[in-house]
Amino acid sequence: MPSLEKSIRRRRELLTALLDLGRSPFLKLGKTERGVAALGLGTYGAHAFKPQNPTYKEVWHTASLYHLVHTAALVAAPVTKRPNIFGGLLTTGIVAFSGTCYTVALLEDRKYSTLAPFGGFAFIAAWASLLF
Repeated sequence: MPSLEKSIRRRRELLTALLDLGRSPFLKLGKTERGVAALGLGTYGAHAFKPQNPTYKEVWHTASLYHLVHTAALVAAPVTKRPNIFGGLLTTGIVAFSGTCYTVALLEDRKYSTLAPFGGFAFIAAWASLLF
């Protein structure tokens, strides 16, 4: 019986977390806006972005892919053990990695790529935080 009560309690906690999605500061800061930005930037890159060097189109595509995937992952942040750590690291990764890649592609200059590794590390750390 104690394991049944523990299971029921855990299910209630998960249900409560799902119902309180709006309480997470990372989702309050604009879950919809981030998704719209990811889709809009991806659409711009696919249809309107015409760099002189085609390599930068691939950089833009990578930025928009990581932006969209990790924005979608933010929806799950409230149901993780440490939502602020997971959400904060994902947000940092989106800004540092995707933002840097967008800048590099738009300006067609790799000298602005110094923050991208930190963004990649933030993504890795966010996913690793789910293990603990």
